[in-house]
Amino acid sequence: MSESEHRMIEILRILNAQDKPTGSKLIADELKDKGFNLGERAVRYHMQILDEKGYTERVGYSGRRITNLGREKLEKGLIYDQVDFIHSKFEEMIYLTDFNYMTQSGNVVVNTSTIYNKESIDILKEIIESGLSVSRHVNLKEVGNDGEIEVTTLCGTTIDGILLNEGILSQPKYGGLLEIKNEHPVKFTELISYQKTSVTPLDAFTNTNQTSVLDVATKGSGTIPANFRLIPEIGRQKAIDIFSQLNKIGIGGIIDISRPGEGNLGIPIPEGMVGITVVGGITPFCAIKELGEEIDIRIAEEIRDFKTLSPIVESTNPILKPVNPREHPHIPFMLSKSWNLIQQVDFDVEKRKGQIIANVSYINRDDLDSALGIMEETYNSNPKFINPYYKLIDNPNDENKIGIATICSLSIDGLLVNNGIKSNPIYGGLLELTEPPLFIDLISYNGTTVDPHKVFLSKNMTAISSDNGTKKILASFKEIPYIARNYAVHLLDILKNTGFSIYKIGKPREVTYNAKADNYNFGIVAGSGLNTIGAIKEKGIDIEVKAIEKLIPFEEMGRL
Repeated sequence: MSESEHRMIEILRILNAQDKPTGSKLIADELKDKGFNLGERAVRYHMQILDEKGYTERVGYSGRRITNLGREKLEKGLIYDQVDFIHSKFEEMIYLTDFNYMTQSGNVVVNTSTIYNKESIDILKEIIESGLSVSRHVNLKEVGNDGEIEVTTLCGTTIDGILLNEGILSQPKYGGLLEIKNEHPVKFTELISYQKTSVTPLDAFTNTNQTSVLDVATKGSGTIPANFRLIPEIGRQKAIDIFSQLNKIGIGGIIDISRPGEGNLGIPIPEGMVGITVVGGITPFCAIKELGEEIDIRIAEEIRDFKTLSPIVESTNPILKPVNPREHPHIPFMLSKSWNLIQQVDFDVEKRKGQIIANVSYINRDDLDSALGIMEETYNSNPKFINPYYKLIDNPNDENKIGIATICSLSIDGLLVNNGIKSNPIYGGLLELTEPPLFIDLISYNGTTVDPHKVFLSKNMTAISSDNGTKKILASFKEIPYIARNYAVHLLDILKNTGFSIYKIGKPREVTYNAKADNYNFGIVAGSGLNTIGAIKEKGIDIEVKAIEKLIPFEEMGRL
């Protein structure tokens, strides 16, 4: 679920709870309580979209109310469906693309975002001129009464659709962050798979502190969003010819095409396949966001006729140079790194001793007392959902910093494995503490290089310490074979009594807090050790969030 879709679902929830038409001011206030910093102007824009979709309707000057169709949208928007929806949505967009580059006609996939400062158009042009976009063809449209501009740009998924129309099967695999040095693409630094996620991969990396598109455009070094896909090696030359034709009509963004079976910018490629890296269609919008400008980014929203777009600049002068042909070290995926730590967990539940996996996050020493106070208050206000254990660790590289170690939920998998029970970490999620609690976003641990909980923290999606509105905390979902359930429940009960955050032990085929285990398995929902760290961040203290850092003896940890 993209950030924009998430906002609109929240608006529908607010309207569904009202028994009368509701205005944008009340909705903006309610959204603020839920952790969404959205002004009235932006709310009115979202309401206009909801009206167009038939989910809401205007009632004179009194405001809006939800329609029956809107209620159906809420009922059907279960997150265990959303984790499959993102991948299927892109497959649908690829199929619907029928653009003919010879006649420059047909449908393409577009990203449509809204900017609230007209001067941002100059930045958009600058980034497009530098070649850091899929195309120089855009559509600008004034919307609303406050000068908002709706900007439609070509999405990289269009390229997959064009290849499919030419008989080349293109498989979108990852969205991520690509490091650029001296105008040369170097390697992917972060990746999220398009499968099993409710967050569109590139949407996870749209924060100003994650991209540095402006630095790439002006200095030649930085980090940009990019997509990675695979095609059969037999189609490589034909794809190169197609890209050459597309470039002539202002559609580009191709960063690299690998040799068959060779690693591509840190990503391993199967034999018989070729990797293609394309600049993210949202890259120009990230540059605007880096300047602190308000912008609502929406990814692969719809299909549009290419003729509705026109060049925003006369020509482009791509600044990126070819990839150095040397082999790049493969980027380590999260689970590959984690399993080696999970294997070393030897915590004894009876003796309460042994190694557990810890997250270690760093703050300034001057902020330590305040941070510990926030952690204690967070735990005391909700001990059922917050893990109380922590340890202070010196920073060997900076004496002015100190680390706060907390228990990573993967420790639970390690304990179960150490007791002969197979436990698979499936999702990291954002859990809303309704009754019952429900996951509202999930990202699979498989196929990502970044801890999902760090994504939610970086996007300020949590509401751990807030006293207003419904709390949103970090949690994980694990899967265990049903045959081991009795022994697993025994061990988990001991862990829970020790203070580990075990929220729910599911049953086979049960939807557990909105997440679903495979057949013949059951699910476990456990809290993240980063919840107290997230509370510190929410209070405005600068903290470097780290996840799955090291092994620590449990008996050395203190308790809040």
